[in-house]
Amino acid sequence: MKVEGIKVIAFDADDTLWVNEPYFREAEEEFCELLKGFMSKEESHKILFEIEMKNLPTYGYGIKPFALSLIEAAILVSKQEVPISIVSELIAIGKRMLHMPIELIDGIEDTLKELSQNYRLVVATKGDLLDQERKLIKSGLEGYFHHIEVMSDKTPMQYKKLIKHLDCNPTEFLMIGNSMKSDILPVLDIGAYAIYIPFHTTWAHEMVSDEVVNSNFKELELASELLNLL
Repeated sequence: MKVEGIKVIAFDADDTLWVNEPYFREAEEEFCELLKGFMSKEESHKILFEIEMKNLPTYGYGIKPFALSLIEAAILVSKQEVPISIVSELIAIGKRMLHMPIELIDGIEDTLKELSQNYRLVVATKGDLLDQERKLIKSGLEGYFHHIEVMSDKTPMQYKKLIKHLDCNPTEFLMIGNSMKSDILPVLDIGAYAIYIPFHTTWAHEMVSDEVVNSNFKELELASELLNLL
């Protein structure tokens, strides 16, 4: 893919700018350990994921919805017999996740520093507004971005609205992210450009099986490789 005429480059936040998903996997393991007296690890995982999916339309994405799903799953797994001490521990897990230190993805700050000299950079992410703003400020990356967009979900329509707001055309817009489902496919659907930089841990909800064949798409291993492409 040869990328020319780009004016705006959008970056996903979690697992593109900083590490995020491993903390959720660790929390899931803690959940299963706490509930092992009621159900097997595999079954607990399955029920937690089902509840997360059921709650997405109501709660959306982020740590707070995840914490609520942990509590709801514990009630279901234990058949309403979960001790209040375990509920307290699940709440503590959620609070701890909200205050995790920010670990930047390797090479991302140097890449942003270079790209910001020639392009308008924006953050295009989903999740809880307060939590994403907090992480961006703590990351020290806020100054590189022209605009911050926290979406309820990443759909073609949401990307169209963002591009219109940024006063550019789809052919002038490039999205960088680690989720094929959220960062890549919806962007390609509207005729914009997308670059996939996979992260070693991916939430099952974000996984897709189809191989992408599109002239506006490219996969890279590292963010620093963007500098040779643009």
